[in-house]
Amino acid sequence: MATNIILLGPPGAGKGTQARRLIEERGLVQLSTGDMLREARSSGTEMGQRVAQVMDRGELVTDEIVIGLIKEKLDQGGKGFIFDGFPRTLAQADALEGLMKEEGQDIDAVIEMRVDDAALVSRISGRFTCGNCGEVYHDVTKPTKVEGTCDVCGSTDLRRRADDNADSLKTRLMEYYKKTSPLIGYYYAKGNLHPVDGLAEIEVVAAEVAQVLNGSKA
Repeated sequence: MATNIILLGPPGAGKGTQARRLIEERGLVQLSTGDMLREARSSGTEMGQRVAQVMDRGELVTDEIVIGLIKEKLDQGGKGFIFDGFPRTLAQADALEGLMKEEGQDIDAVIEMRVDDAALVSRISGRFTCGNCGEVYHDVTKPTKVEGTCDVCGSTDLRRRADDNADSLKTRLMEYYKKTSPLIGYYYAKGNLHPVDGLAEIEVVAAEVAQVLNGSKA
């Protein structure tokens, strides 16, 4: 039986790290809005042409198009999906729920990665990633074993996001709290919201996530 989950949390909460573990350990497919749009644009399909036209005009891709891309992925089947970066608003959550019903599937768990804002600023300010495999590191809590070299793939393409600083993070947090945090109440009311400590050690967070998912399929 497929397991479909949503990861909720502000930027830097560790959603990407946990998503990668779920992909490796459970064979889930990560549905990242950005990745889907880039893939669609180069696919040559009818939906891909719509995406390309919108993006070439410099406009935002509509929720309808994103839902269409998600539908294509769901129709391909699999062990389950991780929704990453979607939904971001209540309207998107309603649209996703409607699609899942049409597909005869459910959202099994919504995992809210809770963090303390001050601690989050510290975490983000020291964060860098491997440009080749996407592994995430931190100057203090998770440095590379060999300076300048990724532990996982050996790449020396280590990058820092330009907006990984205190001022930019405050702006991104405000955007999250205004638009996305209402989803916490939305999914709590539906009974499938499961908070975990996003600032705990990676292994601890992974164990809490596993406990949630194992219980959701009990």
